[in-house]
Amino acid sequence: MHSIQIVAIIISLGILISVVDLIRRGMLKEQYAILWLASAVVLLVLSMWRGLLDNIARATGIAYPPSLLFLVAFLFLLLIVLHFSVIISSLSEKNKKLSQEIAIFKTFFEEHKKEGGKNEHRKGF
Repeated sequence: MHSIQIVAIIISLGILISVVDLIRRGMLKEQYAILWLASAVVLLVLSMWRGLLDNIARATGIAYPPSLLFLVAFLFLLLIVLHFSVIISSLSEKNKKLSQEIAIFKTFFEEHKKEGGKNEHRKGF
């Protein structure tokens, strides 16, 4: 086993254990954890099963098979960033809409408060 393979196994296990621990403590929602778990498992399988890694690397034309691990890791990170970009865009739109609705309610409340104050003032006379 090469040193780069050992490093890849350790990193993959570290990611997998960290993600499971974050889910267990409730710090990472399940819907986001799926991508992290999938990437850690794929990296772990490719790290441990050298023959599979060699075959995929040969089929894709990659000369140094362990570098395929880093390519796969990079692609999963791109997927995760894309996933979070979609979520952030959605939340940004929801936040904008919510801010607009709050502004409308605030304006309505202030106008209603002014009208109510005028009516009470008239009742006093």
